[in-house]
Amino acid sequence: MNIRATGDGTVGKAFRVLDEVAAHGRPVRFGELLQHSPFPKATLYRLVQTLVSQGMLGYDDDRQTYSLGIRLVGLAHAAWRQSSLAPIARPFLDAMAAESGETVHLAQLDSGQVLYIDKRNAAKPIEMFSQAGKVGPAYCTGVGKAMLAFLEEPALSRAIEKQAFYQYTPATLTSSAALRRELAEIRQRSVAFDREEHEPGIICIAAPILSRKSGPMGAVSITTSTQHKSLSDLEVYRPLLNETAQKIAKAAEDWQFPA
Repeated sequence: MNIRATGDGTVGKAFRVLDEVAAHGRPVRFGELLQHSPFPKATLYRLVQTLVSQGMLGYDDDRQTYSLGIRLVGLAHAAWRQSSLAPIARPFLDAMAAESGETVHLAQLDSGQVLYIDKRNAAKPIEMFSQAGKVGPAYCTGVGKAMLAFLEEPALSRAIEKQAFYQYTPATLTSSAALRRELAEIRQRSVAFDREEHEPGIICIAAPILSRKSGPMGAVSITTSTQHKSLSDLEVYRPLLNETAQKIAKAAEDWQFPA
């Protein structure tokens, strides 16, 4: 589990508890939280009770378990409407998915990592990591590399410093030098590829959604399996992908995003 270090006092501690509950992917008992928590028992209990009282956590009396609270659902929907490209991009993603018949992703950068904010499944869906709401690595995904390639310094260096360079597959880039070489090539061709770098058998072509003022706002990709297509097959989608990215960027020109 990847929980960000924080020095933000009580609020930061509370978010660490929420992250821990979310990471379990199911209702969790207090003892389980305590087992993985960096906080003393009394501190953790106080944080959990506060989160329950605020509706950020739910508590099941019968099972004595905690789960993410319904209040978070409302906040998530508000964030989706106000702070993401998803509402703007929806009709363009629908059109691209219908024309390609393949899986389509929309993503933004979040502290150097990829946050998947929308997805359209292929006509014949394939199993893969990416789902809306999930956070993935930037250095070994098509959408991640597409966005990193168009960051200006020093933002690019800060983002690269946050990459783990864990080797998921034999094709994964495992150093900042290798990543920088790849990013230079992406800037030249305006699209990025995932060559089974994050998941075996999963490949994609991705394009950045570029703002005229602030660089990459996000990225879109068309993803498939090596059982269905090759990397060279994906080249046919380059015009469609670039056109879709440009349409989303134009529609978002007057949209205000958090820095």
